[in-house]
Amino acid sequence: MGKYYVGLDVHSRESVFVVKNDEGALVARGSVPTTVDGLKRLRDSCGLPAGTGVALETGTSAFFVARELVRLELKPIVIDAHEVRRKAHRPEQKSDTRDALELSEGLRRGFYRSIVHVPNPAISELRTALSRRRHFIRIQTAEVNAVKRLLREIGQPSGPRGSLRTDAHWQRLLAGDVVAEHLKEHVFHHYAVWRQAAERVRALDLSLGESARERREAVKRLETVPGVGPIVALTAIAAFAEVSRFENSKHAASYAGLVPSTFQSGERDAHGHITKRGSAELRAMLCEAAHHARRFSHPLNPHFARVCARRGYKTAVVAVAHRLCRILFAMLRDGTDFSVTGAGVEQGNFKRTTTYKYRLRPKPAGRLPLAG
Repeated sequence: MGKYYVGLDVHSRESVFVVKNDEGALVARGSVPTTVDGLKRLRDSCGLPAGTGVALETGTSAFFVARELVRLELKPIVIDAHEVRRKAHRPEQKSDTRDALELSEGLRRGFYRSIVHVPNPAISELRTALSRRRHFIRIQTAEVNAVKRLLREIGQPSGPRGSLRTDAHWQRLLAGDVVAEHLKEHVFHHYAVWRQAAERVRALDLSLGESARERREAVKRLETVPGVGPIVALTAIAAFAEVSRFENSKHAASYAGLVPSTFQSGERDAHGHITKRGSAELRAMLCEAAHHARRFSHPLNPHFARVCARRGYKTAVVAVAHRLCRILFAMLRDGTDFSVTGAGVEQGNFKRTTTYKYRLRPKPAGRLPLAG
């Protein structure tokens, strides 16, 4: 029995498949429902042996299909959809069958490089809980910003930074005379949505607390890094999953999308913004933790201050987030606690300095000599 290569174009209701053999000859093609029974029918009808590779693109249903294929003793290979489109033989003639043919042929010839890692069920549940928590926090932030816009429209100050972050702040706003009567109903509805989102965040925090206790050793180790709390630690654990799949810390930072884009041709070698091609959740959490480096007691403050003086605050935050990503990966890989000597930063008592920027102004012209 020869080896088979399966290309599967997954959709929410029905998936199209193409099966090829070692010589590239078409063995079978058709469509099955995107369900557990449909995938089982695909395996049985085509006689696919255990360990057969099945290539599919990234998408909403990709991880569900990949997990079910693992249960059926097949080998799912999830490929970045952008790479599939770039390497398509006829990109202007797109169809479901042609996509499945491209996936099957690419799997047989082995020219796909952007293979997406399929995590185990425990890591998948952790990733889902973290993404839902961040989703509801975004909703809270949107409601706070909406109310502040309403206040600015009537000439009222939006409040100090960090206001409307607790239930007491909202109650004080509604009970006072800051909000006009015709806007109080709108503010109350925004408060109701904010409160519902806050309840979901608290429930998810309890669930994540259980996950942190299950991974107590790894979480406590990552929390030795200044500015890293349990949420950042859990996000790093969920994003990296199996640290052995990364060759080094540079590849881990590239996976998080925290490396600069490169434009090189001939003598021209330029670098642009970070790629942002990877785990958006990990990137956001690392940037939040990187803000702590502005404190002079933080061990990464010398690195932060040097970049901040040269490129600005936001670029310095991204630079520290890149450094934190590599540090957290190395700690998970080696099973060690945070060490300043291993972070590659300066040590000692640092003196606070302030840099001012002055604008050059033209000197006023001198007085003309009076005519005598």
